[in-house]
Parts: sequence; structure tokens; C-alpha cells
Amino acid sequence: MFIHPIRNETDLHAALETIEALMDANPAPGTPESEQLDVLATLVEAYEAKHHPISPPDPVEAIRFRMEQSGLAVSDLAPLIGSTSRVYEVLNKKRPLSIRMIRNLHRELGIPAEALIA
Repeated sequence: MFIHPIRNETDLHAALETIEALMDANPAPGTPESEQLDVLATLVEAYEAKHHPISPPDPVEAIRFRMEQSGLAVSDLAPLIGSTSRVYEVLNKKRPLSIRMIRNLHRELGIPAEALIA
């Protein structure tokens, strides 16, 4: 088992191919292959976190996504945000979310607070 640091995209793709092959083999826990899979996955995760970070979604996009996902209409958000016109102001980025709105959206719709605070 030869594992080296992931320094560039070529190394990343090679590691991902090895991970795919190991996952297809479904190694038993505690085997050298299983250990190799674990180490490679950790290296890939670290490389991607450094070189391809995923930024949090825009708060309004997070709300729109949850609305679409749950089949919600603007009127469904009024109890959480305020009036229907206030919901439109938020969705059109004319009004920022207040702490009360963030708490309500997080508690009632399960939208991560981190996404709403961004």
C-alpha cells in the first residue's frame, strides 16, 4: 500500500479512482484495503476543503430551495416572516432577515441557521 500526499488535481483524480475501486471491492473492516480507503478518503477530504471549499448558500436561495422542496407558497411563510408583503421583500432581497425570522425559519422549516445568517 503506497499512499502519498495529494498536491494537485492529477493526484486528486488518481486518489478518487483508487477510492472508487476500493469501494467497489467492498473491503472488510480492518483489512489493509479498508485502511487504505480510510486514509485516501481523509486525504481527499482535506485537499477538497482547502482547494475547493463549498461556500454556504445565499440565505434567500436557502429559503427558496426549502419552499420548492416542501411545496410552500409565499403565504405559507407569512406566519414565520411577517406579512405576505414582507415575505416578498425578503425574497427580493429588499429586506434582510431579522433574528426573529431566522429563528422561525430554522425552527419551523428546518433551514440551517448557518445558511440563514450568511
